[in-house]
Amino acid sequence: MPITVQTLSDAVARSHARIERLEDQLNAADALLGDGDTGSMLARVIEKMAATDLSATSDIGAAFNALARAIMSATGSSLGTLLATGLLALAKATKGRSELPWIELSGLIGQAIEAMRIRGGASLGDKTILDALQSVAQSLAGITNASAAADVANAAASGARAALEHFKPLPCKIGRARLFPEKSTGAHDPGMLALALLLERSDLPESSAACLLKTVP
Repeated sequence: MPITVQTLSDAVARSHARIERLEDQLNAADALLGDGDTGSMLARVIEKMAATDLSATSDIGAAFNALARAIMSATGSSLGTLLATGLLALAKATKGRSELPWIELSGLIGQAIEAMRIRGGASLGDKTILDALQSVAQSLAGITNASAAADVANAAASGARAALEHFKPLPCKIGRARLFPEKSTGAHDPGMLALALLLERSDLPESSAACLLKTVP
């Protein structure tokens, strides 16, 4: 089954259902490195995205554009701006299309990463959400047209988790956190953590998401 506007709506709905229980943990992770409001900001953003009615269009590009606008209306934060930038890049790349095969997802994420890199000034390896997205894209590179949606979801979650584990022992190299490497070393980047937690399966008794939450300082 290909990616459609309904696929995007379902993904937003799942994130909306999860963010409430993650908000405090993400705020706690961000408090070590920033203002301590990443969870609250993402809760506002996802609430606004969930309230966006996508049923009037079958154009995936238009749907991505509407979700990007929702983010921009909910926050002016640096992470929120990056997320909106990535969605606008996806909107441009998918304009006029009503279906996308899963096999294209890795390349599309790569386009979003490049747009976000240019907008935010970060490089891969700086320990930001870009690194998590890059790992997700790499995990999805093996997806074929015959892959089931569950396989795609598992590959994405695995990629985000791998990036989180790889970068945790490393210091942040950009933003305010770079000024205090001793604080970021051994701590999760809040944006990377948020992506990993939102992508994790929540239908298991002791899911990987639960394990990840136990690692939040």
